[in-house]
Amino acid sequence: MNLARVVGPVVCTVKDSALRGVKLLLVQPVDTHGSDIGGQLVALDAVGAGATETVFFVTGREASFAFLPDEVPADVSIVGIVDSIGLQDSDR
Repeated sequence: MNLARVVGPVVCTVKDSALRGVKLLLVQPVDTHGSDIGGQLVALDAVGAGATETVFFVTGREASFAFLPDEVPADVSIVGIVDSIGLQDSDR
């Protein structure tokens, strides 16, 4: 799993029918300290995340698992909202 910050919504006037009712969000991957890493991604939201929240997401085939039994075309899905991150002294 990976950490990201929600940047905002993605609005589509036309999308695959399997995505009807599924919210799309633009996310910025971050490290454990909240610093940006890599480029932004469009993710399916399985948990009701909102702008500026820190979330964790999965990629690849696992991205569609959050929507089972529905089969959705997904490469990235948000599967959790982060409340806090506890770092060990060696991680700082």
